[in-house]
Amino acid sequence: MDADEREVFDFLKPFGEEWVNAKEICRRAGGKRRFHEDPHWAKPVLQRLKDRRILEGDALGRYRIKPPPKHGKGRWVSPEIDKILRESGVKVDTERAEAAAEDFPEQS
Repeated sequence: MDADEREVFDFLKPFGEEWVNAKEICRRAGGKRRFHEDPHWAKPVLQRLKDRRILEGDALGRYRIKPPPKHGKGRWVSPEIDKILRESGVKVDTERAEAAAEDFPEQS
């Protein structure tokens, strides 16, 4: 990433998954002087970041940092079901089952 791309990325980072207008990015990311010299300075930078799939853009000209992919397309399995499945030879995602067991201790 070059300096302009880093500047735009660092500006968008606190917004998370919230969309930010390109004009607002041009105005606030580079500072007042840069915006007055060229009000559209960030648009090519935004397009480069979008082409490299670092940013997402919508039809309204808003951008955001692309959220990380969600892991695990599998289903959550309770610890009891996990034990039954393991005894029968079925392989299960045990990390998720153990994390859930910590969240919900056995009730007596």
